[in-house]
Amino acid sequence: MCLALVGCASYQTQVEGFRSDIRNNKPQDAANKMKKLAYKDGDDQVVYLLEYATALQIAGDYEESTRAFLKAEELTDVKDYHSLSRVTGSLLTSATMIQYKGENYEKVLINAMLAINFLMQGKLDEARVEARKLNDKLYKFRFEGKKNYDQNPFAFYLAALIEEAQRDWDTAYIDFKRVYELNPGLDYIREDLIRAGISARRTEDLELWRKKFPGVKPAQLKDVGEVILIFQQGWGPQKRPHPSFARIPKLYPVRSTTDQARLEVAAGVQERTQTVMDVSSVAIKNLDDDYAKQIAMRAAGLATKVVVADQIRQKNELLGGLALIGMNLADRADLRQWVSLPSSFQVAKLRLPPGTYKVRAVGLTPSGGPSGEESEWWTVKVEARKKHFLNWRSVK
Repeated sequence: MCLALVGCASYQTQVEGFRSDIRNNKPQDAANKMKKLAYKDGDDQVVYLLEYATALQIAGDYEESTRAFLKAEELTDVKDYHSLSRVTGSLLTSATMIQYKGENYEKVLINAMLAINFLMQGKLDEARVEARKLNDKLYKFRFEGKKNYDQNPFAFYLAALIEEAQRDWDTAYIDFKRVYELNPGLDYIREDLIRAGISARRTEDLELWRKKFPGVKPAQLKDVGEVILIFQQGWGPQKRPHPSFARIPKLYPVRSTTDQARLEVAAGVQERTQTVMDVSSVAIKNLDDDYAKQIAMRAAGLATKVVVADQIRQKNELLGGLALIGMNLADRADLRQWVSLPSSFQVAKLRLPPGTYKVRAVGLTPSGGPSGEESEWWTVKVEARKKHFLNWRSVK
């Protein structure tokens, strides 16, 4: 019981300091706080690895971030089980007695983050492998887990962009089509579908898309290159004890000053980002879907505590009463989560003639004004028919 209480307090303290460093634009300091914990065996190792890897990505250390994400992915696979003794212990104390193995939506996003890391290093083949692994996980969750985790338009959009960069037109078209099914409000997807459909020679589909989007004409890309900004906006929802049943968690959205970004070229061209995936909404839905299971588990825990306390009370009435109080005090909501996930994934695309440009990302408030956050100026070499990927994260 003491271990459960101390472990919960320790985790919250570590995460709060980590989050504070990132908010203060000190991602390397945040990573340093997590490094020892990330590579130390324990029930919370996976979550510490995820935080460590994310902080390194924000700091621009893509190589070390990749190593940490790969280790986290390995552990989510290895630890995707619970021992009988740990499950029993969790019934007597709290869910924190079980190894943290990541929520399913978190497991999928590990591969998205890995793909981003590889894109930033110019490794398109490796990025595409991660996109393929991501799609494999979605398939597994849908058909083996019996849940619809096909709510990841960013995964498919990222995959489609990579496939298009490698001129795999037909696969890119299929993934763009999946994005449209999940997020038809994305403006970019209309032109993407028609452009990819032309390249993939999807004649019948093209006729349907042109009727559906009569004003959309795909740009000719043979004489221009694309600069694509992947914008990770804000902070994902935060777990807190459920107000109706404090022994299970509830996710609450986290407000952000920066709601959108604008990709700017020093020459004066600019483009606003569009939201591809609302991570907060997906996370909240995933946890909501598990409420019945969580409540059943904690209800079973209540019954188990009463039985065990009664067995103790038969030998020592005072000790039995104290045991019941102690077990109930230790039974707290499991608040472990990947806290540094963004609230949303957004994309901005600019087409430019070949040449070298200075570009940056500027954060925008919900009203469209500058939020005070902006990236450094990047020097980008644009080549015809090629894509150049950039990554930026807002933290306020």
